[in-house]
Amino acid sequence: MREPEPPTPEPEPEPAPVFVSRAERRRALDEEPKDRLTWALTIYALILFAVPTLGFSAVLGLLAVTGRTVNASPFLLSHYVYQQRTLWTAAIAALVGLILIVVNLGIFVLFLLAVWTIARGAAGIWRLKNAQPISNPRTWFF
Repeated sequence: MREPEPPTPEPEPEPAPVFVSRAERRRALDEEPKDRLTWALTIYALILFAVPTLGFSAVLGLLAVTGRTVNASPFLLSHYVYQQRTLWTAAIAALVGLILIVVNLGIFVLFLLAVWTIARGAAGIWRLKNAQPISNPRTWFF
């Protein structure tokens, strides 16, 4: 009797390329529906306008981005998750800042929140316009 041969291991999939050329990114961006790109850009605008509108546009942005992760491409999904993370974190930090006004720390917290929100919104727009996904959308940094 012959001994059965050991099973051959499955070939591992090739890793995604680390470097993607600008032309390839532009081509992927051109394949995205224009209304979805406009929607993502609009939400970033609402994030940027959150500071001068005292958070009103942030509430609108949060309502607009909630549920947008369904049927989104990986490129847009990274931006939607980044936007949701930005808006929810900003809402919680604004609440903490308002509470801390009682002990004179709230103004400092709200100022840092304003700078952080504007920086994240600008970073998101920059990456969207350059056809780059957000590499780690769940981070608190940029």
